[in-house]
Amino acid sequence: MKVKRILAVVLAAAMLFSLASCSNWDKINSKKAYVYWLNFKPELDGILQELAARYSKKKGISVTVKTPESDYKSTLAEELNSDTPPTMFVLSGQDDVNRLSGHIAELGKTDISKLLNTEDFNLFNENNSVVAIPYCQECFGIAVNPDYLELAGHSVEEIKDFDSLKTVAEEIHGNASWLGFDAFAAVDIGGDSSWKYTAHLANVDYAYEMRRTYEWERTPASLTGEYMDNYKKLYDLIVNNATAKASELTGGHDGLREFKDGKAAFYLAGSWEFASIAEKIPNAVMIPYYCGVDGEEKAGLCVGTENYWAINENISVESNKATVDFMVWLVSNKDASAALVKELGPLPYTKAAKTSENTFLNNAKAYEENGCYSLMWAFRFQPDSENYRAALREALAAYNADQSDQNWQQVREAMIDGWMKGYISENEK
Repeated sequence: MKVKRILAVVLAAAMLFSLASCSNWDKINSKKAYVYWLNFKPELDGILQELAARYSKKKGISVTVKTPESDYKSTLAEELNSDTPPTMFVLSGQDDVNRLSGHIAELGKTDISKLLNTEDFNLFNENNSVVAIPYCQECFGIAVNPDYLELAGHSVEEIKDFDSLKTVAEEIHGNASWLGFDAFAAVDIGGDSSWKYTAHLANVDYAYEMRRTYEWERTPASLTGEYMDNYKKLYDLIVNNATAKASELTGGHDGLREFKDGKAAFYLAGSWEFASIAEKIPNAVMIPYYCGVDGEEKAGLCVGTENYWAINENISVESNKATVDFMVWLVSNKDASAALVKELGPLPYTKAAKTSENTFLNNAKAYEENGCYSLMWAFRFQPDSENYRAALREALAAYNADQSDQNWQQVREAMIDGWMKGYISENEK
């Protein structure tokens, strides 16, 4: 009787252990093969949900796409610490690589990396290993309304460098009252548009310094500021020949809306804005950030991306493989890649669909085919980017209010000295 009782206890314990093991196994197995993309671009959510559902049905694997309504970085930090973290997510530059060290897997030898048609935009960790790769290729420059240039007695073709751009812009600005439109649409240094000055326009200094010295793979410890005068030339031209005075560019202006509504001939734009612009100005084109650099008649647009795929290092081998396979399908499947190209423009992958109706991206390609060099998106290496841009924005706002040499010196210090401070701060963390 005693033996039977002991045997019953042993069997019950074994059964409980078995059930617990099965339960744990099911829990682990449910996490083994899943794909979860934390998406950065709200405008992509609709098509990504469709593609995720299609792939999930085709492969029999769980594929989830989540798009935060705001504050992507905070959401990413929370999700990375959840029970079911994203297997793939988006980085915007080297600052994110440094910030998320320990969460990012190496990608250099993966099947998705092997499909890239360029390695120029990859991001590296401290061991010089590729950890983030672009999933779209974009460009930015100066959007132009060709019809307005013609009304002012000029043409897009005559703008070949800074001097010719300056001539056209200042003439339009000087005659704005009777032309009915101004040279540049007002882009605020305050509010949500400040990055057009503190990142994209600042790229004039970074990209030319990067081009002259060496190709950056990681954030350099310092800048020389060799091209700060060129940055100043273009900055002054823009803010002093706009629909609003420089001192008024503190907020409340919508440059994109002004350009679309016919209030200006030029606008600081990116390829992601083309579809919206084309609704009102179907023949809009894009020209380079001419800034007075020697030989800039051979300059093209600023080509690159702030949208990088990264894979979570802290997921199962099975989920890692499933995520890579999903990425490969997105950029190589005829229908899937065509759907992404329609939304994003060219994908930097050898097997992706090639068709693009984005004129700005086609302009970038035309410059390259004509032997012009493209400027890299070197601003993606800005150290401690949030604080760095805030300090630069503050200095530029003070300069807008009073364009003195002393105030410009403050801009220079924010841009050059601020870079070194940000680098030191970032590497002390």
